[in-house]
Amino acid sequence: MKNELLRRALGSYLGFAVGDALGATTEFMNPREIKEHYGVHNRIIGGGWLKLRAGRVTDDTEMCLALGASIIEQKGFRLTSAADHFVNWMKSKPVDIGSTVRRGLRDYVTMGRTESPYSEQSAGNGGAMRNLPLVLYSLKDWSKFEEMSLAQSRLTHNNEHSDRITLVFGEMMREIFTSGDKLKSLAIGNRLIREFPKYSYSNYKGECSGYVVDTFKTVMHFFAEGEYFEDTLVNTVNQGGDADTNGAIVGMLAGALYGVNNIPSKWLRKLETKVVDAVSEQTGKLLNLEVRVHDAI
Repeated sequence: MKNELLRRALGSYLGFAVGDALGATTEFMNPREIKEHYGVHNRIIGGGWLKLRAGRVTDDTEMCLALGASIIEQKGFRLTSAADHFVNWMKSKPVDIGSTVRRGLRDYVTMGRTESPYSEQSAGNGGAMRNLPLVLYSLKDWSKFEEMSLAQSRLTHNNEHSDRITLVFGEMMREIFTSGDKLKSLAIGNRLIREFPKYSYSNYKGECSGYVVDTFKTVMHFFAEGEYFEDTLVNTVNQGGDADTNGAIVGMLAGALYGVNNIPSKWLRKLETKVVDAVSEQTGKLLNLEVRVHDAI
């Protein structure tokens, strides 16, 4: 079981990074533009509006790595440490940073605020996109998952849609790690839809913006329809919109389901070596650390 969990965990974290790097090329494009430019976009070639080098990841993976580094350094979750790591990342002049993330981190620096004020405008996918390290870390003691996840998310994204969807993606991941059953994982997302029908993807119309509800619909649609890792991810990023984040999250789910051995080597070879090394190191450490919350939240 231990080897199987590591295979799935590496699949999820590397699948996340691969989805980020593949999707960055088509971010903010629509399916017609993608088809005109690339036919079917299925190669990690960089470019896009950020003019990236092939294999470069964006804020999605970089913020995950920052959160993971904080947990490992502190031997537990400490919200102020996570915030400090995010701030250091922001100061490094990343290739991309969302406006809601920037505002929340600036408030932390200038006012010491560790929870952004509730806002209807904070329903982006930033909290959900960087939560994977806490999923991996919490597998040994899931009782602390919600507390830690909401704390890191609300640092920048304090909104009920962000809360629900960040948590449900974590629950779906836990089910995959526990049972390897895709249908059981999808059932967790579908229970949320029964409670909040506006999240339904049953009549998906291509909503794929950075609004966290659109991200949920996109990820659920393509994860449900996909039959293996490659087609799940390719179909997602060819939808365009917030393709790096949507690609990263669906890569996280599909990578956990199918395992690291089913991520195409052509994509893994393209990722920056430092990213692969950091992801691989963090995965093992997060799975083994005792779950602790170091400060009151």
